[in-house]
Amino acid sequence: MMASASKKTETQGGERKSIRFLPVMPLPDNLPEGRLAIADMANAFGVTHRTLHFYEEKGLLTAARVGPMRVYGQGEIHQMAVVNTCRETGMPVAVIQELLERLSAAQTQEEADFVFRSAMLARKRELAAQQSTIRRQMQQINELLDFTPSAEIEVNDNAPPAHLTPAELRCLELMAEGYPTSRIARALDMEPGEIQVMEKTIIGKFDGNNRFQAIAKAVMLGIVGH
Repeated sequence: MMASASKKTETQGGERKSIRFLPVMPLPDNLPEGRLAIADMANAFGVTHRTLHFYEEKGLLTAARVGPMRVYGQGEIHQMAVVNTCRETGMPVAVIQELLERLSAAQTQEEADFVFRSAMLARKRELAAQQSTIRRQMQQINELLDFTPSAEIEVNDNAPPAHLTPAELRCLELMAEGYPTSRIARALDMEPGEIQVMEKTIIGKFDGNNRFQAIAKAVMLGIVGH
């Protein structure tokens, strides 16, 4: 079943706004006919009553009242399909609120579909950026896990540690704590470019290829803590 354009009201900041057009969305299978009680609404979308209450508090959804009961008409069901889809992509509540505001201003079904598609494309770009960051972090972890100490470095040998200046030692300690270059620069009251040069120097003193290998060697030599 697909949601189509619908007449809808939304409460946000105490003001009711009309959403004339909603993007075409798939609806849950075997959706009961007519208005839904809160239990049926929760079951249909696989959420809890608390989630529906939260959406109402944030102005993402409204419900009519039949006595003490909340009930949801076709407009609310269609809007829930939009909200639920957005949440499943990890879209923040504040962004969904902005999306609904833009949808409320749509004058045609085509415009509503365009607004929603634009929001999904923006979310896709955000997820792609996050995916790139995660891949880079995974690569760094793999490099650290795959690192094999060279034969001349033994945990309990008497080899002298690499000679570090006090500033380099502090920089190494912050590197070991996971500080990025920008935060190390602030901590040492230096320019980021100076810290980048210092990190390369430290890595070179430990014969490493990257900061993770340098940290691993420093830990094994007891220069920084675990």
